[in-house]
Amino acid sequence: MSMTDDIAPEPSEKATKLRMVDCDIHPALKHKKALHPYLEQRWRQHLDEFGALAHCVYATRGGPYPRFTPETARRDAWPPNGNPPGSDLEFMQTQHLDAHGIEYGILQPIVGANNARNTDLSAALCTATNRWQVDEFTSRDPRLKASIHIGAEDAELAVAEIERWAGDRNFAQIQLGSRSVEPIGRKRYWPIFEAAVRNDMPIGFHVGGPSPYAPSPSGWPDYYLEDHHVLTHSAHAQVSSMILEGVFELFPRLRVVMIEAGFAWVPSLGWRLDNHWRKLRTETPLCKRPPSEYLRQNVWFTTQPADEPERREDLRFLFEQIGFDRMMFATDYPHWDFDDPERALVMPMSKDERQMLFRGNAMKFYANLD
Repeated sequence: MSMTDDIAPEPSEKATKLRMVDCDIHPALKHKKALHPYLEQRWRQHLDEFGALAHCVYATRGGPYPRFTPETARRDAWPPNGNPPGSDLEFMQTQHLDAHGIEYGILQPIVGANNARNTDLSAALCTATNRWQVDEFTSRDPRLKASIHIGAEDAELAVAEIERWAGDRNFAQIQLGSRSVEPIGRKRYWPIFEAAVRNDMPIGFHVGGPSPYAPSPSGWPDYYLEDHHVLTHSAHAQVSSMILEGVFELFPRLRVVMIEAGFAWVPSLGWRLDNHWRKLRTETPLCKRPPSEYLRQNVWFTTQPADEPERREDLRFLFEQIGFDRMMFATDYPHWDFDDPERALVMPMSKDERQMLFRGNAMKFYANLD
């Protein structure tokens, strides 16, 4: 159930007893130049004179759809100091981490650092973003773990950024967007996957990204409702690309999670790919097994936004089809479609299944949580 209004519940007995890992928390910059202290002078000057030259604006001021203002956030998410939602650690601690008994939270920064048009600038912004996460959040609250922000379009620079932070216990994963200039399974991206496996770091694909192309095969949507829905299609495409182009065959220990992309599409994607693969498998020699096997072995999913059918039993059936051990809880705090851990995912679950969903799976999946 998505919660769109003021939500600041007192922690219930259930919430305080069940320790949780929130796999999708969005930290925000206090102001537009918050990354400047982490940038060389030439990049500060570049941004002041030319801007970031991003292909599109995602989840920032000035977006093309109403959802992007104000700040994509819950109405009650503004800290008392007036800074943007997600930018004030103390308020985040009070409103979310403490209130909901969050044991660990995975930060997913969306700050415009991943720039496909100027990869040198993108690399500098990603490094700045990673240093900022540590200084502002993870060094001040050990419950929070950062994501290694990288720009996928220059694999050499991306690998250098992974190597810079992979041994740092402040970081739990590598972060990519679900939209890229080319399908992510292409060979030019493979060094990123190799670096992830070498450093035993999972990759989180958060919906969105710096792709220059319209999100819909038919062009740009007219309405935010359309735009919000087709975001998930990029996750379908990236999962299919990694499977069919042999990423999981070449890197069998690679772990990826699709974040904020829904999950009701997962079983049917596996069925459809298997059906086509049986007929056309000679075209994809690096996909040596039925695609659904790679989907089940290498890919995880977060629960927000929860696809919740009217009948609770149908939701449980969906989880069984994907696998309870492949689902990880997320809230999307502080965004407007935040999922309250005490109200979302209402369905029949055993104690062991609930523990897997809200904590156990994430503890196994992510690095540096123990």
